Amino acid sequence: MRRWEGGDPGVSNQKTPTTILLTPERKFHSFGYAARDFYHDLDPNEAKQWLYLEKFKMKLHTTGDLTMDTDLTAANGKKVKALEIFAYALQYFKEQALKELSDQAGSEFENSDVRWVITVPAIWKQPAKQFMRQAAYQAGLASPENSEQLIIALEPEAASIYCRKLRLHQMIELSSKAAVNGYSGSDTVGAGFTQAKEHIRRNRQSRTFLVENVIGEIWSELEEGDKYVVVDSGGGTVDLTVHQIRLPEGHLKELYKATGGPYGSLGVDYEFEKLLYKIFGEDFIEQFKIKRPAAWVDLMIAFESRKRAAAPDRTNPLNITLPFSFIDYYKKFRGHSVEHALRKSNVDFVKWSSQGMLRMSPDAMNALFKPTIDSIIEHLRDLFQKPEVSTVKFLFLVGGFAEAPLLQQAVQAAFGDQCRIIIPQDVGLTILKGAVLFGLDPAVIKVRRSPLTYGVGVLNRYVEGKHPPEKLLVKDGTRWCTDVFDKFISADQSVALGELVKRSYTPAKPSQLVIVINIYSSEHDNVSFITDPGVKKCGTLRLDLTGTSGTAVPARREIQTLMQFGDTEIKATAIDIATSKSVKVGIDFLNY
Repeated sequence: MRRWEGGDPGVSNQKTPTTILLTPERKFHSFGYAARDFYHDLDPNEAKQWLYLEKFKMKLHTTGDLTMDTDLTAANGKKVKALEIFAYALQYFKEQALKELSDQAGSEFENSDVRWVITVPAIWKQPAKQFMRQAAYQAGLASPENSEQLIIALEPEAASIYCRKLRLHQMIELSSKAAVNGYSGSDTVGAGFTQAKEHIRRNRQSRTFLVENVIGEIWSELEEGDKYVVVDSGGGTVDLTVHQIRLPEGHLKELYKATGGPYGSLGVDYEFEKLLYKIFGEDFIEQFKIKRPAAWVDLMIAFESRKRAAAPDRTNPLNITLPFSFIDYYKKFRGHSVEHALRKSNVDFVKWSSQGMLRMSPDAMNALFKPTIDSIIEHLRDLFQKPEVSTVKFLFLVGGFAEAPLLQQAVQAAFGDQCRIIIPQDVGLTILKGAVLFGLDPAVIKVRRSPLTYGVGVLNRYVEGKHPPEKLLVKDGTRWCTDVFDKFISADQSVALGELVKRSYTPAKPSQLVIVINIYSSEHDNVSFITDPGVKKCGTLRLDLTGTSGTAVPARREIQTLMQFGDTEIKATAIDIATSKSVKVGIDFLNY
């Protein structure tokens, strides 16, 4: 759906900003550009009553102890429950999508006709994925009883599925030679070559690209066992995933667990903010954000469109319009003009232009990108050191931030000699299209790597000399060793889709109706006890035994639990061995 209302002058944007507006009564008002523009046009005193939130997706990644009660802070400083905001946003998407489907089909579409796929960054932890699922249930996309209606997909996986479907002429290959004279070595000479040159002449922005006009999927070039890296760089995070191809069906195997970090294009916005601190003072900027929130949003929009104009070989300055209320409020706040502040600040690459603009030299703009791009390159360098990742054939650069020429050039310069670097043409939509393919066939990714070691604490028979004395527990004459870590799965272990970890648990008393077992996790794989350093409690497994026992309760009940770690989410099922009835089981990483 491209017809989103709103949008910015000078930014042809396929993506909607993550912004949401609630009325003073905390009811949903609008989302995306509509939210931003409405909030904008409010009288400043009235605006203080409204709750405006932006860029809130990152909160799920950065909050270490995410729960159903985690708060988000709106522009006016008021707090709202994150779950509520995510649910509002998802509900809005649901209504928009169903309306669009109904309009196109000419008949009402019900929610029950739809399977929903929500994409999340691969580096998000289990609680964040479960949080998204809860929010989706609250928004009415699916329900706990009908959980299959919603699939959680991992973003770089979706991108990977899409990339391997591409035909080569839909790719843009960064070629270091093409940059010199619009002409590359012998590899692309052929019928398509003159068209490619023509394309470059027509399309001046992409002069460093050479488009290969070769028909046939990139598939035809990939052989069994070939490896490729997908670098998904978005607004908030960068995700790296390495996949290997398994023929004949071309299933994918994850070779190296997803890594990444908060190195998205928002990092560039933070650097701009720090630059403003330097020129105008942090006290002023923070005050301005609270007192004139709409004007602050205006300034960031102006920056956004200039940010997109940054390029490695740019020579003319970039102008950023300062909102009138910024100039006005600064004079009241400091008693001198913005112009004076710029002269005094010693930031020599930002000047004041008489039309009320900040003039940034291209070097100044590139400097704002540097910390984020450096982090991404650094992260990739670490990845390329790993033995599993040597001999990578392709690197796909996808995600919204992949559109930045500065990032493209940095990746090309650092890794162009090790593998072919390829950028799909509609790079910002790669994940969306891949998620659709994933929804049609969720079994396409057959093997994943577990990001953590998972297990539970159990009692084992005490063995003299093997177990430490402080773990000894004597019960009814039997010697037990406590706190033993019973490992379900190790960090970085390959797990196939559908592969099950089986364990049997027995209630302490036959009459017991609920068994709650704590789940522990660690980044290390050699864990012996749940008290070892680095082992954290991360969730609970809850077996509900009500309604499973017949009239005669057997003396010793055994509940067999099956856990699945090879999917995008961790799932569990259980059965009562004596009656072979299924037992209600919940695995919870959010409220434990």
